[in-house]
Amino acid sequence: MDTPSRYAVTLPGGPGRHSPLEVVIVHATGTATADGAPVYADTAGTFQVEITGDVARPLREPAEPGRHTCLHAQPLP
Repeated sequence: MDTPSRYAVTLPGGPGRHSPLEVVIVHATGTATADGAPVYADTAGTFQVEITGDVARPLREPAEPGRHTCLHAQPLP
């Protein structure tokens, strides 16, 4: 099975704000983590994740305390 080249990653709204979910499209960067997992990033390159199955894990600490570090990732055609 081929590794998808892009995913839609769902980010929850801010805690306590009842804000809507945000969906970020990430693309394969051609690089890998130290563990060999492919790195995906948004167009600006500021949001980077590693994806295993349907779980995306940010490679940097969340900007806001309390943000989720385990996010849903949906492969895109």
